[in-house]
Amino acid sequence: MFRVNAGQVRLPDGRFFQTGVPKGHPDLYGFRWSDHQVFYIEVKTETGRPRPDQIKFHDFLARRGVIHGIARTPEDAIKIVEEGLVGYGF
Repeated sequence: MFRVNAGQVRLPDGRFFQTGVPKGHPDLYGFRWSDHQVFYIEVKTETGRPRPDQIKFHDFLARRGVIHGIARTPEDAIKIVEEGLVGYGF
């Protein structure tokens, strides 16, 4: 499993360079060796809500049957991956 880094870097000439992934990309991603499936996990607090760009990314993944979901606890994340859930918590 990998954590997605995103942000900006200021270049020597004063311009900013945007690093990371497209808006809405989940916080974590990984690969299940057991069946060669990728998975994505958006981490939220108990009351956190997905942003519109995150919902758009969810729709993209759901249409393709990709394992993904919102994890509010470590147990949620494990459940998403182990059970191969698509759209858990959205």
